[in-house]
Amino acid sequence: MALTMPAEPTPVPESVSAMAEGLREVGYLPGESTALVSYLATKLGKPVLVEGPAGVGKTELAKALSRHLGRELVRLQCYEGLDEAKALYEWNYRKQLLRIQAEASGTGWDAVQEDIFGEEFLLARPLMTAISSPEPVVLLIDEIDKTDQEFEAMLLEVLSDFQISIPELGRVRSRTHPIVLLTSNNSRELTEALKRRCLYLWLDYPALEHELEIVRLHAPELSETVARRLVEVIGMVRELDLKKPPSIAESIDWARALLLLGVQDIDADTFTETMSVIVKHRTDMDVVADRVGLRLSAPADVA
Repeated sequence: MALTMPAEPTPVPESVSAMAEGLREVGYLPGESTALVSYLATKLGKPVLVEGPAGVGKTELAKALSRHLGRELVRLQCYEGLDEAKALYEWNYRKQLLRIQAEASGTGWDAVQEDIFGEEFLLARPLMTAISSPEPVVLLIDEIDKTDQEFEAMLLEVLSDFQISIPELGRVRSRTHPIVLLTSNNSRELTEALKRRCLYLWLDYPALEHELEIVRLHAPELSETVARRLVEVIGMVRELDLKKPPSIAESIDWARALLLLGVQDIDADTFTETMSVIVKHRTDMDVVADRVGLRLSAPADVA
């Protein structure tokens, strides 16, 4: 649910360029819009809705902000059927039952009820953990588009007022102000009410030079020639109609694999042998082998 960050909290960056530099220092290379929206989120205290294809760095942005700011990362991984008990809180029924059984016989229900609905009987889930944390955190609500509109409606109080209403206990207000990122793979349209409460950031697959910079950051020993050829080939693959285009993380994995194998150039044979690092569906592999493999085997002046 949460990753504890050992680093001391750092001051919030005072400019967009400082935010960009801070993210770079922790291994995340932001575009201009990413640095701008991240900076505004820290200053305005508004959640950020980050949309885009799978594997373009949406989740990594939250992790990078956590590392850069020295804050704990609290993560809520969304899925179909996610409810309040798994996202907000639930009562520790076993502990409540033990407390009731420990009461002296003849104790009235009113006295027991007041006793068992206290904070010590609550099991905090990610949203409440972020809200009640004594230190500011980064809250990641990952893949919000996998939930339904009812769950979105439940989130509105958290995103607007940074508080949670518990019928038996009252309101739990935030002690500090979390930085909130919601990610979406854009598999369904989110409600206007949710979008209205958020800053918006669209992340797409990076341009060639930007991805080359990312690959070189994570695989610096890879030669410039191979690294450039790698991102060019990745671009060819993404142009195809695939079930799952290769993500940035898979570009990095491929770079590390080529480095480990001592590859000096990406030709048709090398591509065919290592294609499974970036292509993860059987039907996609056939399409990629036919289209990209053929282009790589063609003479340079034809390709």
